[in-house]
Amino acid sequence: MKKAVILLSGGLDSATVLAIAKRENFACHALSLDYGQRHRAELAASERVAQALGAVEHRTVKLDLTVFGGSALTDATIAVPTTASAGIPVTYVPARNTIMLSMALAWAEVLGSRDIFIGVNAVDYSGYPDCRPEFIAAFEKMANLATRAAVEGHALRIHTPLISLTKAQIIQSGMNLGVDYSQTVSCYQADDSGKACGVCDSCRLRRQGFVSAGVADPTRYLNEIK
Repeated sequence: MKKAVILLSGGLDSATVLAIAKRENFACHALSLDYGQRHRAELAASERVAQALGAVEHRTVKLDLTVFGGSALTDATIAVPTTASAGIPVTYVPARNTIMLSMALAWAEVLGSRDIFIGVNAVDYSGYPDCRPEFIAAFEKMANLATRAAVEGHALRIHTPLISLTKAQIIQSGMNLGVDYSQTVSCYQADDSGKACGVCDSCRLRRQGFVSAGVADPTRYLNEIK
């Protein structure tokens, strides 16, 4: 089986991507990053998801982005917004996907893998610039200039199977592949047990996705969502 590195946050999207990579017969090496995120329950969720979906291996790399802050997810003094806002929200983490892809690239080279999967989405998302197709294409080009494997003729590909799907389509795809979304955590301020706030941007997108997909929402909320 071909090896692939799967960036696995523990959220809905990355769980679906792992299931898709498994369906495509990749030996999946799941990679999570403990970057100081306030929603640390997602790290426990990533362990559950990796085990449930049969990842060959799951590693969590510690990389503390709180030393820079600049985001509601890495700076405790910045509140997670509970209403929609114009422009790029404060939950954007500077360079996060660039850093995560770089870590995945390094591991892929060591594994002899030519494939990286990431769950970026350019339809139902928060407007983050590092979720756009242009960014992924640029990073892939850079990766194939920067690595020994590519220089020696083993080009790398970054797979983004969710990039043009709605949240409802993502959920439907995952349901067809047997993903148990009750094991995932998407909330930006989930408590230690993984219960979601129900009001942050990520919760709103997730909740609407289940509604649009016509699927019961298995998310555990801190307060009842009506």
